[in-house]
Amino acid sequence: MNEPLSKAVTENFCRLHEDGIIYRANRLVNWCVKMNTTLSNLEVDQKQLTGRTLLNVPGYDPKEKFEFGVITSFAYPIEGSDEKIIIATTRPETMLGDTAIAVHPEDPRYKVPSSRKFAVHPFIDRRLPIITDDIIVDMEFGTGAVKITPAHDPDDYEVGVRHKLDFINILNDDGTLNANAGEKFKGMKRFHARVAVVQALKDAGLYVETKDNPMQIPLCSKSGDIIEPVLKPQWWIKSQPLAEEAIRRTKAGELHIAPKQSEADWYRWLENIQDWCISRQLWWGHRVPAYFVRIEGSDQNSDDEKHWVVGRNLEEATERAKKLAGGAKFTLVQDEDVLDTWFSSGLWPFSTLGWPDKVGLVPVYLTDRLTVVMMQTLDFERFYPTSMLETGWDILFFWVARMVMLGIRLTGADAIQ
Repeated sequence: MNEPLSKAVTENFCRLHEDGIIYRANRLVNWCVKMNTTLSNLEVDQKQLTGRTLLNVPGYDPKEKFEFGVITSFAYPIEGSDEKIIIATTRPETMLGDTAIAVHPEDPRYKVPSSRKFAVHPFIDRRLPIITDDIIVDMEFGTGAVKITPAHDPDDYEVGVRHKLDFINILNDDGTLNANAGEKFKGMKRFHARVAVVQALKDAGLYVETKDNPMQIPLCSKSGDIIEPVLKPQWWIKSQPLAEEAIRRTKAGELHIAPKQSEADWYRWLENIQDWCISRQLWWGHRVPAYFVRIEGSDQNSDDEKHWVVGRNLEEATERAKKLAGGAKFTLVQDEDVLDTWFSSGLWPFSTLGWPDKVGLVPVYLTDRLTVVMMQTLDFERFYPTSMLETGWDILFFWVARMVMLGIRLTGADAIQ
């Protein structure tokens, strides 16, 4: 957190944003209710359940246990008829955020005109279109009908994008249900709501059954809380172009992973990399150097990146905001979020050597002639890249891959050779 290293983190963010690698988007994040922050995929552990399991959840009475490892089936009424369509879910409370039901286009059970009908939500004034989707639906599994909750499930999010569905968030940051969940459930804690929804389905005659279901549940690696996928505007890194260069250099022999068997993990992680959410809702850390430009008399949405500027300091941000405002009066509001710790620690091989500072033009002999070049600090020129890094296998991707990717992008050289 000292000034030189903080300067490096800010420079990292600004350069990557200027290059189009960092962007702001309203996407699903891993939300830890206990810590009240987003987490990267690498900070989420998967707990395997073989069937019905009772678990304590952080933030609840230790004497309370909640049921996991089961799948609950219930029926949605079809609008204007006596028909019902049965779906199954491992998270019954999320039905309060459902905005569609998907069936397979080739499933004879749901041919036209059934696929043009709407289901009626039993607890909220909401019509759910019955859509066809051959990606998310396996017509051989269960009833062949899938509830779609775009704001609370990664696969459903993609369905929502494909079919332009509504994205309805039903959760507050503290894990209670908000007004979108309906008056009956608003204010309930999420797992109390799970129990209440099942009971309400029984009372409405829509409950079908609950049975064992082997599954994984996502846990926060720090608090042990159960992770909730939640839609939030955050800052992200386009990871694929960074990973591709790291893969290329490893295959070219410029970077060596030892022992050799760890190379398989290295390639598996990099080849399947997802965009990296770098925003964190914590009190301590490097603050995001981005500013919302609040223009007087303008109705703006802070979710939209076009209303934001990035700057190495307030002066640079102000100059960029002037261009954005086009002569109108404005105020700047800096993002309160901080950056993921791996975003800063990924700079370690070169930020500790003085990057991004330069010492200026230095005379250098190149074969038979004398020339001058702009040099980084003497420590950087002497010790970067490092020749070897000894570390644990468990942070090969957390830390090592990010040092390599950021090193290549920001310095042009492998962080480790």
